[in-house]
Amino acid sequence: MSLRIPAPKLELHRLVLDNGLRVVLAPDTSAPVVAVSVHYDVGFRSEPVGRTGFAHLFEHLMFQGSESLPKLAHFRHVQSSGGTFNGSTHFDYTDYYQVLPSAALERAIFLEADRMRAPTISEENLRNQVDVVKEEIRLNVLNRPYGGFPWILLPPVLYETFANAHNGYGDFSDLEQATVQDCAAFFDSYYAPANAVLTVAGDFDVETAAEFVHRHFDDVPKRPAPKRPSFAEPLPNAQRRGVHEDPLAPLPALAVGYRLPDPATELDAYTARVALASVLSDGDSSRLRQRMIYRDELVTDIGAGVGLFGVPYEARDPDTLTITAVHPPTVDADRVLATVDEELATVAKDGVSEDELGRTVARWSSTMFRDHDRLATRTRAIGACELLHGRGELAVELPAMVAAVSSDQVAAAAAELRPDERAVLTIIPGGSDE
Repeated sequence: MSLRIPAPKLELHRLVLDNGLRVVLAPDTSAPVVAVSVHYDVGFRSEPVGRTGFAHLFEHLMFQGSESLPKLAHFRHVQSSGGTFNGSTHFDYTDYYQVLPSAALERAIFLEADRMRAPTISEENLRNQVDVVKEEIRLNVLNRPYGGFPWILLPPVLYETFANAHNGYGDFSDLEQATVQDCAAFFDSYYAPANAVLTVAGDFDVETAAEFVHRHFDDVPKRPAPKRPSFAEPLPNAQRRGVHEDPLAPLPALAVGYRLPDPATELDAYTARVALASVLSDGDSSRLRQRMIYRDELVTDIGAGVGLFGVPYEARDPDTLTITAVHPPTVDADRVLATVDEELATVAKDGVSEDELGRTVARWSSTMFRDHDRLATRTRAIGACELLHGRGELAVELPAMVAAVSSDQVAAAAAELRPDERAVLTIIPGGSDE
């Protein structure tokens, strides 16, 4: 008997402006706060050859003022209202968001419309933000143990095309060669209203919010949305191996990458992989943790997840299921890999019990419900699902979808994780890359 998890109530109102902007309004009067997010259909995979890290760099530039507001004014307007803000870049989208008291709703809508209309893209801003991004890469990748593991290091082993395999954080030489003209062209192509979804959630009157949206976004100039190419590529026809030497890593590590079903056309099969990843490594009672940490003492840490950032449903095809492990130097990487294969074979042959699957689903769902209690997280999830899947409602339906996965579906998902269709990346402590 499957665990029943009802989807929370989500009231969505939609409109499309004449300039093509898609708008989703999600009222919720449980607290006197509002969140506003804008998701643009551009991410790491949209970067041109020779411009690695460009989408992330551009995210930084969008906080550097506009024709209406000087540099830092956006920050001051949000913070003086008692709000918070941020932005993030992903494989298939870039999002910007802020959370404020409900009385400041129009201010938030104005600020997002203002930078969509005419951000300040100057040589000074560009050079400054290139330096900021380079410092961020030093902090998060170059000067950190296991930096970029696995999201930067695994894709070039699993994938072959530039769009899917390149470093989305960026190469320093590519970032330094970016020009204002490049940025202006990128803005014109990808930051059109027709290439975006505006999401407003929280404590507001729907008619009033719609009026604010029209007031501030209607005059953003209309431009055609770019045609999104397919980034699909064939499955590997043999196991692929890669090695990376990390001078800061204290212990060896291993990352295994498997291709996932297309979430647009095979959502049920994709969701079965989500449940499988949770069965494998979510919580101390999970399969891999029990076997490899507590029983056999092969690894010091192990995890499995859907999506290179460990967050499912936030990318289009192709997407990746990853298994990562950190292990002592006395344990061979192939022994770790063989043990993972044994556990996958066991799940494929025997499935999982209803009790185990129920515990796993309950833990996964409770984490999502807890995360979505935060208005910012819920708003961004609605916007991402609207952009990528055409259904913002999916954001709250996911726990029920995962709960509906059967033991047979989990077993079939495990059987599909084939050694001859995967990538294996090993991390060697010490030394340096050549």
